Amino acid sequence: MTATDKTLIMIPTYNEVANIEPIYRILAGLNLSVDFLFVDDNSPDGTGQIINRLTAEATNVHALHRPHKMGVGAAHQDGIRWAYKQGYQSLLTMDCDFTHSPDKVKDFLAAHDTTEIVVGSRFMNADSIKCWVWYRKFLTHAAHQVTVRVLGMPYDASGAFRYYRLDRIPQDIFTLVRDSSYSFFWESLFILWINGIKIHEISVDLPKRAYGTSNMRPRDVLNGIRRVFVTFLLKTFDRKSLLLPDSDSDTGGRANTQAEWDHYWQLKNESDGGKSGSDWYDVIARFYRIYLIRGALTHFIVKHFSKKAKLLHAGCGGGEVDSDVVNLMDVTAMDISPTALDRYRGLHASKIEVLHGSIFSILVKAESFDGVYNLGVMEHFSDEQINHILTEFHRVLKTNGRVLLFWPPSYGLSVIVLKLVHFVLNEILKKNIRLHPDEPSLIKSQAQAKQILEEAGFEMVEYYFGIRDMFTYAVVAGKKIELAQQ
Repeated sequence: MTATDKTLIMIPTYNEVANIEPIYRILAGLNLSVDFLFVDDNSPDGTGQIINRLTAEATNVHALHRPHKMGVGAAHQDGIRWAYKQGYQSLLTMDCDFTHSPDKVKDFLAAHDTTEIVVGSRFMNADSIKCWVWYRKFLTHAAHQVTVRVLGMPYDASGAFRYYRLDRIPQDIFTLVRDSSYSFFWESLFILWINGIKIHEISVDLPKRAYGTSNMRPRDVLNGIRRVFVTFLLKTFDRKSLLLPDSDSDTGGRANTQAEWDHYWQLKNESDGGKSGSDWYDVIARFYRIYLIRGALTHFIVKHFSKKAKLLHAGCGGGEVDSDVVNLMDVTAMDISPTALDRYRGLHASKIEVLHGSIFSILVKAESFDGVYNLGVMEHFSDEQINHILTEFHRVLKTNGRVLLFWPPSYGLSVIVLKLVHFVLNEILKKNIRLHPDEPSLIKSQAQAKQILEEAGFEMVEYYFGIRDMFTYAVVAGKKIELAQQ
């Protein structure tokens, strides 16, 4: 390392009261030119208080206190994001329980000129985990075999003992990682590897924990199996969703003009009359909206807003999903397409106000609404446009108002199925059919959603992806933060 390099050692903690100070003292005793960051999930055993004492004692020790246990992967994501924001060139991550020996830190740092990532490998030495109990050995070897054989990645991918050259790794690459639990480790390494980031392994021996017990639970194992399967499908059928976009790629998607959306909704009207060649798709989509999406929308609206809250449905479309919401809330429906608004009026005429306009410039006064929501809108715009839209939402929301975005993820079930259908229709049958508008900005991860919200002045309060809508949308909820407080 040169004199100008800034290196950070990041250690996530949860109930490490017996380990936190000893491991810090040993690391500090190595006399390295490094800073320290402890990411604590509000440990009930007093770990956070010890961290605060260490930060008061030394200027190169920092703390990131999170409100509750949010997942070890999310802790690493937050720590990595903090390191980028503070301008560190390199980052070393390790556990607090002494399974990662402080004596190996110098070996990691010594490899800084030869690679972008250094990974501590437990498989270069056959006796590296000989002190572990049998079931931890089994899980570790099983996870390694799965990532090697299913994903084709030839590294020890499930460990947290790593060194990152942040100045050589694009920060946005971490937004492609979706998991916030233990699967973060293999998933992040896979994402980095498939994007061409250079990886180097060094051998490490891991003793058993000094104090305490592992925080891994059976559900983490099951989640890992599920995530490997999903990642394999994405690698096979949607590899592009795992890659950073090319700098010259077209991420703007469609023009999103009034004329274009009017044409889209006019085609919808024709399909209602049986004139469209995609009748079967519209019937299925309508069933999906009415019997799955409508209930999910109502659930999250009631969860995040009080009864009769003043809400803006920004990009309301035809309004089929709003049948319950308009009876519970004071809804203003806005869309750029008069044709879409006509459909909305036809369903909910006496229950709502209608506003014709663009989500880039909403023709109302500041702080007019308690909430703004939409479904399947944000994915049609570029990153810059999305920031513009959310900034406008911020303007029209009252203090502590919320946005509720139903945003299709690149790994959503409906996205994957429709990509397969389009492949059959257009690549095999040569039909040249598009069943829905282009979606250049499908959400890729919880971390990406959090970053997008924060850049526009929102604090993320919920991220949900699950069975309630059959894995169709990522539900992203954010609370307005006054800009002067950011």
